[in-house]
Amino acid sequence: MKFKDLLQLYEDYKKRYGDKVTDHISELLNEAKAIHKKDWELSPTPNKDHEQSWRAFKGKNLEKLILYIIKDQVEALGLRIVEGNTLERKNSQNLSEELNRVKRNLLIHYGEFGSHLPDVDLIIYNPKTFEVVAVISSKVTLRERIAQTGYWKLKLSSDCFTKNIKVFFVTPDEDETLNKKTPAKKGRAIVEVDTDGCYVMSDRKIEESDKVKNFKHFIRDLKGLKPL
Repeated sequence: MKFKDLLQLYEDYKKRYGDKVTDHISELLNEAKAIHKKDWELSPTPNKDHEQSWRAFKGKNLEKLILYIIKDQVEALGLRIVEGNTLERKNSQNLSEELNRVKRNLLIHYGEFGSHLPDVDLIIYNPKTFEVVAVISSKVTLRERIAQTGYWKLKLSSDCFTKNIKVFFVTPDEDETLNKKTPAKKGRAIVEVDTDGCYVMSDRKIEESDKVKNFKHFIRDLKGLKPL
């Protein structure tokens, strides 16, 4: 299975569910997993079982799927979006002037240990000023990744040049960490205190708050951040 197959599956789901398609991402991934397994059985990965192969595929392509879903809406706001790996993989000489300036506006300084980019999946920025508006991390479940996201928020907030960058998490939350505000599980507590918010791709009922919402609210909230 390739990413284009996942996109086709998403488009099929979009025809079926319309504006509520992002509530069914877990259902889509389950169907994709069955297709992926059939393909894998035809050509198994050496020294790796299917579950390992699927986790790698799912982790790599969830962020690409989110990019596909929101890219046009982000650009309609006059903003642009780029994958974090694009800035991480390339050195300054290989980046366009625009992305080079975006990269510089996102660097975190560690004194004598140099400057490094935060580990984020997607970066939203203003192409007129090159300022980073928000970064997004994504994962099917919260687990260890949400603590990492909270760390990057704290680091960005500690520098006057990056303190206004919003740090968001997007997830189907398949382990249901975000369901209840009280009593909160550890992942929910980290979202509420140490991030700027989490958007859930699920039709499951959750106790929403200013920080935890259904994914349908993401673009509206992003629009509220856009400079006039």
